[in-house]
Amino acid sequence: MISYGRQLIDRHDIEAVEKVLYSDYLTQGPQVLKFEKKLAQYCGAKFAVACANGTAALHLAYLVAGLKPGDEVITTPNTFVATTNMILAVGAKPVFCDIRNDTYNIDENKIKNLITKKTRAIVPVHFAGQPCEMKKIRQTAKKYKLLVIEDACHALGAKYQGKKIGSCRYSDIAVFSFHAVKPITTGEGGAIFTNNTKFYSQLISLRSHGIHKDKNGKNVMTALGYNYRLTDIQASLGLSQLTKLDKFIKQRRQIAQQYQKLLSGEKNIILPQEAAGNYSGWHLYVIRTVRSKDRDLLSSYLKKQGIGVNFHYPAVYYHPYYRERGYRGLKLKQTEIYANSCLTLPLHAALSKKDVIYVSNKIRDYYVS
Repeated sequence: MISYGRQLIDRHDIEAVEKVLYSDYLTQGPQVLKFEKKLAQYCGAKFAVACANGTAALHLAYLVAGLKPGDEVITTPNTFVATTNMILAVGAKPVFCDIRNDTYNIDENKIKNLITKKTRAIVPVHFAGQPCEMKKIRQTAKKYKLLVIEDACHALGAKYQGKKIGSCRYSDIAVFSFHAVKPITTGEGGAIFTNNTKFYSQLISLRSHGIHKDKNGKNVMTALGYNYRLTDIQASLGLSQLTKLDKFIKQRRQIAQQYQKLLSGEKNIILPQEAAGNYSGWHLYVIRTVRSKDRDLLSSYLKKQGIGVNFHYPAVYYHPYYRERGYRGLKLKQTEIYANSCLTLPLHAALSKKDVIYVSNKIRDYYVS
């Protein structure tokens, strides 16, 4: 089976982890601090705080943003449920904005129509590694005095207007994931980026039970925090992977270009596009079937051919948990069109050109048969 996504681990990664296993630090130690520093330097942010996973990173970001019960947060329904689950976890309410029909990101022109007196933040998600239209989102946020928290879990290595996603040029906080199918992996892991010194101090404390050292050097707990720490073992893998990130992104972009070339003549599918001014990380390569009824049939056919296609994503508001909590009647036009026709093809740094040709040929074969 050709998987839709997977990690690429080499001998250098294994040696880096092995070195830590023989060291004095397995949990939080010098490798975590080094990883955070390298991450911040790579993205051009002042601070990076590593944590247990992308979901924990989102939770911490929402906490330091001060989101609380009664607040509303505008975000996209085209995302993994962690984005909105953690909004619910802090007691706030997700307000879903429809998506664009080209990038499948939040439609920046529809956000202002959803803003109320209860709105506190906007959470754009850089779906599939394609950056959102951050400049306009930031302008809207400033006008209404809202925070911008980027869910950049798909977008490490991507660029918007020449700046790395994670620089927080147009946001207050950015969140990343290092899950196994992401551009780099620590197994499980995540990070929060910010240029705000106050947010940084709070993140460090909340990541470790709300404990920090007072002026006398004693540990004191001043907030209800969590054990969201990353280990030195994971950080050592992250450091090794980070040295290959640009290479991984280049490989992903080459694979996307190969798909574009091989599938451009197939009129029954719609290929993803890179928006002007964007440098996509191509975390995912999502096609759409022109006829929505073809999607499931094409998916079944490709799986029988040994191709591990996937769906990213069903609209969040369609999950039973959300339908039972006030979203049952919600339908957003572009989201509906997308969710019923999307199909994720294999794309990862370990994918060969031969694999790409095979996948493309099988898609064409389906429509010929």
